[in-house]
Amino acid sequence: MKFAPFALLLFVTSCGSPSKTDPAAGSSTLIPGDPSAPSQVTPGEAMAIAQRYTNHAWKPFARNILHGKDPSGILVNTPDVSHEPQQDRRGWWIPGEVNRGVPYKWGGFDDPASFDRGIANGSAGGDVSSPEKRRADNASVSSKAAGVDCSGFVSRCLKLPSVHDTGQLPSVCVELASAHELQPGDVLNIPRRHVILCAGWYDPRHTWIYYYETGGAPDYWKPGLKQAPLDALLALGYKPLRYKGMAYEPVPSGKQPTEVLTRAIKARAIVVPNPTVGEP
Repeated sequence: MKFAPFALLLFVTSCGSPSKTDPAAGSSTLIPGDPSAPSQVTPGEAMAIAQRYTNHAWKPFARNILHGKDPSGILVNTPDVSHEPQQDRRGWWIPGEVNRGVPYKWGGFDDPASFDRGIANGSAGGDVSSPEKRRADNASVSSKAAGVDCSGFVSRCLKLPSVHDTGQLPSVCVELASAHELQPGDVLNIPRRHVILCAGWYDPRHTWIYYYETGGAPDYWKPGLKQAPLDALLALGYKPLRYKGMAYEPVPSGKQPTEVLTRAIKARAIVVPNPTVGEP
């Protein structure tokens, strides 16, 4: 039996090793994540989710403000403009107006849709963290507030089916040999403290990094894209991790990973020359 050359070519090309491309990251070929991981995600998908949280439009009202205890006796402070207006960690959202960005909520794991439902039903628009909340941990999470905290935000960006806090994230990640191996969608984590999502490199020498964060300076209580010196972040205790279900790009020595963010998005990044660990 004779094979037509075209048919033979189809057969040969279909037998290659499995790989995938990430439309949001151009035409780069990605190595799929571990199929046993809780979810599968690409760098482009993670960045798109982060952007949705950052740009999400919503309109709160006075009933979504709470500075006091909820019906369960848990103290809630929404990050609206009346919250500590003279302080560095002041609130930002304005009732009666369209605001952008899903607000920070201690222990929050809302996606934009569930957040909108909560706001429509009268939930508090976020709940800032505090040393007291950190000490109480899960006991200080209010069911009457809507929003997302640092680990909830990163968990959503990784498409995890349930929240993995900063102490749990290492169990579903692998630690990178060097922070210079970070690619978009990887994370920098301090267990029991804070986590941020890598969004790419500012320069080829990998001295500054782009990252998404909620709960950190200068806009503490809303998600946003920032850029900071890598060494300054590592000095704070951050460890570079890659989620096991994250597809990644094989990058030869001396080469740069494919950029996912557009120039227009990068231009809006907040410069943070002296980063601190977010969430007191």
